[in-house]
Amino acid sequence: MKAWRINELGQPRTALRLEEIQDPTPGPGELVVKVLAVPANFPDVLMCRGEYQVKPPLPFTPGVELCGQVLAVGDGVTRFAVGDRVVGGPNLPAGGFAEMAVMSESNAFAAPAALDDAEASALTIGYQTSWFALHRRTQLKPGETLLVHAAAGGVGSAAVQLGKAAGAKVIGVVGGPEKVEYCRKLGADLVIDRHTDDFVPLVKEFTDGRGADVVYDPVGGDAYTKSTKCIAFEGRILIIGFAGGTIPTPGLNHALIKNYSIIGLHWGLYNAYNRQAIADCHEELTRLAESGAIKPLISERLSLADVAEGLGRLGDGSTVGRVVFQP
Repeated sequence: MKAWRINELGQPRTALRLEEIQDPTPGPGELVVKVLAVPANFPDVLMCRGEYQVKPPLPFTPGVELCGQVLAVGDGVTRFAVGDRVVGGPNLPAGGFAEMAVMSESNAFAAPAALDDAEASALTIGYQTSWFALHRRTQLKPGETLLVHAAAGGVGSAAVQLGKAAGAKVIGVVGGPEKVEYCRKLGADLVIDRHTDDFVPLVKEFTDGRGADVVYDPVGGDAYTKSTKCIAFEGRILIIGFAGGTIPTPGLNHALIKNYSIIGLHWGLYNAYNRQAIADCHEELTRLAESGAIKPLISERLSLADVAEGLGRLGDGSTVGRVVFQP
């Protein structure tokens, strides 16, 4: 089969190589799937560079989530059979940017019938991260105002849709006119282009001076610092990641004086501490997808041959919305 591989760490465009490798076989508790669709995620870019917290041994294939069709099952597999369509995370170091992949049964979930292959492939990491952030780490309430940074990105776009599904008013902050239009299609009530506007006064104006009840921040840096200037009384700032490259050093005295909470989320830890919570989350996301309340908005559907360039553009920040590769 064909698979994109990293033999030496570097930028995706130069480090990735499309190679012919041996077809995989399932071990106990594993599935071999035909890859139907794989979304580009920022962790894939970081993994290519060697900057992600997970560092697979060389050589490896990136691609941290996928939608696939089961081709073979290993001993002990009971939840899936050949022909089933599944979503979830493949077993690194053999990730999803390939024609076939191996998944542990415990990391696979039934693909929602309401979503096509590309849409279903983007349901796991971004939507689960955002669901846990908004409903477990904090409890977003109907009528509250949710401020989402990088709202046209992978996790940000999911947060916008899940915020609207929860009955919140959603403000999206993005960079550039194309991302503004994409965020509006997601359903945001107000979209702010950070390249042309300071979001702090606009958030205060939108909320009649109260500020945002919940801030969803996968960016860090100035996005976090400015968010503390427009957070509401008893507001909650969710720390999702640091895509901006700068890890903030919060002034805890400021959190005390303004009476807001700083809440961290490491979604991957639920795999170690509470796997049932992940299964319950997928069940809820499936229900929301079947009802039409959420639907991953795919901006580009590319071929397997386009992976290196597509991940390169994601790393440059020049992609808009969810980019999915379909072998």
